[in-house]
Amino acid sequence: MPHPSSDVLIVGAGVIGLAIGISLLDEKPGLKVTVLEKEAELGKHASGRNSGVLHAGFYYSPDSLKAKFCRDGNAELKSLCKRNDIPVLEVGKVVVARDAAENSRLDDLFQKGQVNGVDLELHSANHLMQYEPLAVTHERFLGSPKTAISDSTAVLAAMRTEFQQKGGVIRTGISAKLANRSGEITVSGQSAKLIVNASGAQSDRIARGLGLATQYAMLPFMGIYRSVSSSDLPVKRLVYPVPHPINPFLGVHLTLTLDGKVKIGPTAIPILGREQYSLTHGWSVADIGQAMIAGAALIKGDAHSIWEILNSELPKLNQRSLVNAASTLVPSANQVSSWQKKPPGIRAQLVDKKTGRLEQDFVVEQLHNSVHILNAVSPGWTSSLPFGRWIAQQKLLPLL
Repeated sequence: MPHPSSDVLIVGAGVIGLAIGISLLDEKPGLKVTVLEKEAELGKHASGRNSGVLHAGFYYSPDSLKAKFCRDGNAELKSLCKRNDIPVLEVGKVVVARDAAENSRLDDLFQKGQVNGVDLELHSANHLMQYEPLAVTHERFLGSPKTAISDSTAVLAAMRTEFQQKGGVIRTGISAKLANRSGEITVSGQSAKLIVNASGAQSDRIARGLGLATQYAMLPFMGIYRSVSSSDLPVKRLVYPVPHPINPFLGVHLTLTLDGKVKIGPTAIPILGREQYSLTHGWSVADIGQAMIAGAALIKGDAHSIWEILNSELPKLNQRSLVNAASTLVPSANQVSSWQKKPPGIRAQLVDKKTGRLEQDFVVEQLHNSVHILNAVSPGWTSSLPFGRWIAQQKLLPLL
């Protein structure tokens, strides 16, 4: 076996991979940490197509890793933005109810927020005018003052700079393949003391080559957005619906952007390709096979309703349907006609093949000298810095 060129090799230069690298170098300056990225540039996938929302952390079960990291991640990401002169819009968010059933579920969200230590407010509808005059609600709404907006591309660039300034190395254009050589994991023939698989939508595929992640299949969901100038739809805060009780998506909502736009979306449309940003590109036979296995598991399981997802989401491929969904939160959205397409994003979602459950939390597996981040869906961006530190401190440093 050749002498290791790095102490740690990280596969994937998204926010998770870079956050792990930064944390390792903070803990052990002088450590040789190299990040491998298959694309020629950073940010081609989830980390560069993020909505830019810094979530507050009240959606998540108190016993989840998401709840553990999202609140702190919100504050840490804002600090990163401040020291790198990246603007942050501290606009806050309102979660509005569309009917009596959603109004009753506000209590559950509020209780989660309280347990998770999140700054959250529960108000009667007659106060909504003070928070967001264009929104409507049924009886009550939640206010989240810590929810904010920034620029995911600028944040990724800042993380790259910080990682490199600490001595980290990034090598692009390298498609990594892991192998098990007598109990030591290597990456495309390269050895290291530790290997970290943080490759996003490809992470389970890479891990499966080592015999891991066999209980999961990957089902990608495409998120489509439309945007308009805020002068045409002058909302002041982010406006969200109450989430579906069993399907794990936040629903069509209205968000703001740093360049003065209002976005509506996203959809959550099941697709076949992990990088399928158009009908003709970004999918493979292997992707289709995985998506079919995951879809069949969803149909057989009772954790979620795939039929509700399809019935709700497929019509939103049509812009009018998407706008109609947004208008249940902000009725004047229906009066806007100058919507523009935004680049779509893809949520790489693990499905448990036995139960049909869409995995809602971070999933981490380990084999020999390798650690695999298999599921890092929203709020992965917001949570990236404390999550990366947890991986470094709890999973990696004890092995060095």
